[in-house]
Order: sequence, then C-alpha cells, then structure tokens
Amino acid sequence: MRNFTRATLAVAVMSVISPAAADQNATAELEAVREEIRALRQAYESRISELEGKLEQLESQPRNAGADAAPAAPARAPAGQHRRVYSNEFNPSIGVILNGRWSGFSESGSEIAGFGVGEEGERGREGLAVDESELNVAANVDDKFYGAMTAAIVREEGEDKVELEEAYVQTLGGAGLPTGLSLKAGRAFWTLGYLNEHHTHEDDFADRPLPSRVFLNNAFNDDGVEFSYVLPTALYSEIGGGVFRGDDLPFGDSTGSGPEAWSLYGRLGGDIGYNQSWRVGAYVLSGEAAERVTNEGDVSFAGDTDLYVADLRYTWAPTGNPRNREVTLQAEFFHRDEDGSYDIGAGPVRFDDAVNGGYVQAVYKFRPQWRVGARYSLLQAPDVPAGLAGSALDGGGHDPEAYALMLDWTNSEFSRVRLQYNREELSEGLRDDQFIVQYIMSLGAHGAHKY
Repeated sequence: MRNFTRATLAVAVMSVISPAAADQNATAELEAVREEIRALRQAYESRISELEGKLEQLESQPRNAGADAAPAAPARAPAGQHRRVYSNEFNPSIGVILNGRWSGFSESGSEIAGFGVGEEGERGREGLAVDESELNVAANVDDKFYGAMTAAIVREEGEDKVELEEAYVQTLGGAGLPTGLSLKAGRAFWTLGYLNEHHTHEDDFADRPLPSRVFLNNAFNDDGVEFSYVLPTALYSEIGGGVFRGDDLPFGDSTGSGPEAWSLYGRLGGDIGYNQSWRVGAYVLSGEAAERVTNEGDVSFAGDTDLYVADLRYTWAPTGNPRNREVTLQAEFFHRDEDGSYDIGAGPVRFDDAVNGGYVQAVYKFRPQWRVGARYSLLQAPDVPAGLAGSALDGGGHDPEAYALMLDWTNSEFSRVRLQYNREELSEGLRDDQFIVQYIMSLGAHGAHKY
C-alpha cells in the first residue's frame, strides 16, 4: 500500500463509493466551476467598461498631451448599466507639496512702476525661506462627482497663514450631462490663459512672469461656477465660461449677493505628426471692482475691468519620446482695459486707459532629468492723469521688463531642484539681478499635470 500512487488510491476509493454519491460530488464541482467563471466574466466586463470610458476621454485630447494632462475622470457607465457606489471615506488622494528656496537680490526695492501689485505678485523675501507649501486632498465623491481641496501655507507679514486656494466639486461622466460637458463649482484656478489653471509648483520657472503678477496677483481663483464643453470634432475644440463672486484680483471686495464677474473662452489643439502638438486659446474676464486694494493698502481702484488673454503652447519631441528630449514653446498676451477711479490717499482720480503685457518662454529637456529654459516678459505702462503723477502708478515712461534663465534637475516625478537667474528692470534706472535656488518635493498622491 505504501507504493500506491495517488491515481491508484483514487481508483480504490471510487470503487467503494456508490454511483449516486459520485454523481452528486461531480455536480457540486461543476456548479462551483460555473460560479467561478461567472465571477471572472463580471470582473472583466467591469474593467473593459472602465477602459473604454478612459479611451473616449483620451481621444478628445491632443496626442502628445498625455504626459501633462490632468488625471482622466472615471469612466462613464454604459447606458442601462447600474454601478454600485461604495463608500469613499478611506480612499481620498492626499498629498503635500514642499516648496523652499534661497534668494539673493542686488536691489533692496522691487516696485513695478506704473502698476498696483497685490501681495502674491510681489518679489518675495530674500535669503532662506519656506515658500508656498500645499496640502492637497482629492477623491471621487461617487459616480457623478469629483471633489478637491488645496490649502496653502504661506508666510505674510511675519506670520504663517493658511489660505484656501481651491475647494471645488466637478461633474463626472456619470452625472447625466451631454457627452463632453462638465461643470465645476466652488473656488478654483479658473480657465484663463495657460498658467492660471496650474499650481505654481507646476511652473517651469521659480516665479511667474510680470503680467500674471500684476494683472492676476499670480493667479485668479475667485469663488464661482464654470462650464466647459469639449466639442465632438476631430480637432480638439473646447469652449467654456463662468460667473464669479468678484472678490479676487483683478476685482475685489464684492458688495452684492450675485456674481459681479464673468468669463468666456475657446481653444483649439491638435497634433502635427507623431511627435508635435499645439494649442491656442482666447479668453475674456470681465467684471466690476468695488475696491481693489494693492501696494499694501496704499492704492485702491473702483470701476470696470476687462481682461483679454491669448495663449499659445507648442511641444516637440525630436526623438518621438518626450521623456528623453522635448522642446516646449509657450506665450501669453494680456490686454487690460479699465474705466473707473484710482485712490492713492488723496481722493478718487478718474482713470480710463488700457495697458498691454505678455511673455514668451522656451524650455528644452536635453536629457531625461535635465532641462534648461529662458523667459522674457514685458508690461506697457499706462499714461496717468495729473492726479496720479509722481505716484506708484506713474511709470515715468518706463515699461517694466524681466529676463529669466533656469536650469533644473528632476530626479523623479516627486522631486525637482532648480537654479534660476533673473534680471528685472521694473523702474527707470533700476536693475535688479536675482539668484534663486529652489526645491520642490511631493509627498503622497500626486496627480499628473495638465497639458
């Protein structure tokens, strides 16, 4: 008996089992196999539905935008299919952005002659400093909504402060809206040119160009509601717009219960062959500023403000693989038209004029972890009335301009170290040479950047 194989033993056992018992065991085993097959089929069908939804969304974007695109929204459930919604209390994406720098300036002052500048648009502190750090929390609320919040920890006037940068909800494919239509409500970096949608740690340079600093206090993130609609065309086409409370620059101190600002935009994009992509856009942001306070409270404006923006972005991967080598060209043009009154402490002074500004930059990734870039930005100072002559709003005929050169090393998608040199000529006869060393570190979940 010790030398019997398992097959021999099985034959011996089966010889003493009744035929009825053997049939019963075989039936139970077959039913177990069928149940396992049904479970596998349901799992694969669910996974295929999710992948089909993601494919539909990716096909509506430029081909080379994938590396920088925002995380795709969860797949839309096929018609007639009901998905069970599970609790999301244990699955939010939580991340922290650590941002620090050392800065050295050749000039003690950095006033931008001819313009009122908000707190975030100023040059910043010299020496070692913890720059704006962020806490990000995001998750799908259910199959119809996505939610995100970003809190920034900043140091202002010698104190550390927590500022709410974003807190919004956005519809997903399962919300029942027409294909391509999305709604976002709350506080967010709204669609206005290229940089405004992005957090500063995603930028290619350690600081923002002059037009963003002056016209938007770095970024416009008022409370409001915005819609976007990706058109069902072969060429990437998107239109959108929103209404806003009117509390954030270029507005300020909203006094009514209704929205006091609105926006509209449209943009196109596409691919050129297999290794180039492009996108252009046009935007308008209009509203009324009840009291826009700048220059640390010394300057205020009340009146109508219209801001027009045009942007262009082009990427080229010479080898066909943007992870190895890539050239990026980017530009934005701003036109601000104001009709109202400025007050510099001596009473309102009538002002009705328009100014222009813009920047252009190029970034070259010459190795997978190394990039070099250059940027030029310019502002056209306004002609001020006699009541503002000699004030901070009087540029004296000088148009502020700034040059920037940067070199950065990205060890992984979670860490970057940057060296940057700026030359800013913001007032007549003033040339400020700046050196900046910056680190950006990401802890925890970190979503892909937008195109």
